[in-house]
Amino acid sequence: MPSPKSKPVSASAIEQHVYKVFPNDMNSHNTVFGGMIMAKCDRLALVVAERHSAHVCVTAAVDSIHFRAPAKGNDTLLFSLSLNRSWGSSMEIGARVEAENSYTGEVRHILSAFFTFVALDEEDKPVDVPEAIPETDEQKRRFENAEIRRKGRLQTREKLSSRTGQ
Repeated sequence: MPSPKSKPVSASAIEQHVYKVFPNDMNSHNTVFGGMIMAKCDRLALVVAERHSAHVCVTAAVDSIHFRAPAKGNDTLLFSLSLNRSWGSSMEIGARVEAENSYTGEVRHILSAFFTFVALDEEDKPVDVPEAIPETDEQKRRFENAEIRRKGRLQTREKLSSRTGQ
C-alpha cells in the first residue's frame, strides 16, 4: 500500500479530455494552430501536477514537443496526460494528443510533449511532492524514461551555465 508520501499515477491522470475544433482554432495553413494545442496541454498538465502535489504549481520547463501530424477542421482533439515521475518539488507530466475525425472515427496521434512543474508552498517556495507510483507496464516505462530525460535536462543546463557564466 502506498505511503501518504506517495500517490499512484492514476490518481491524477487525465484520459481523453475532449476538445472540438472550430474555425477560430485554425491557422493560415488551415490546420489547427499549434500554439493553441500547446496552451491546452500546459493547462491540463497543471491540473495533473496540482492533483498529485495538492499545491499550487508552476511550469518550470517544456521540452520534447513533437508535432507528428496536423489536426484539421471538424476534428475532435483528445488530450491524455499523466505524471511520469516526481523528484523533490518537481514533476514531469507527459502529454499525448490525438485527433479524431468526427465523421469517420479515424484517430491520429498528433502531438507528444513533456512538461516539468514545480510545486510551491504558501510563500512561493518549492515544496516536496509525493512520490509517483507507476501501476502499469506503460507507466513503469514512462517512469524510467523520465529519469533519462531529467538527466539530459540537467546536463544541458549545466553546460549552458558554464558557457555563459549564468
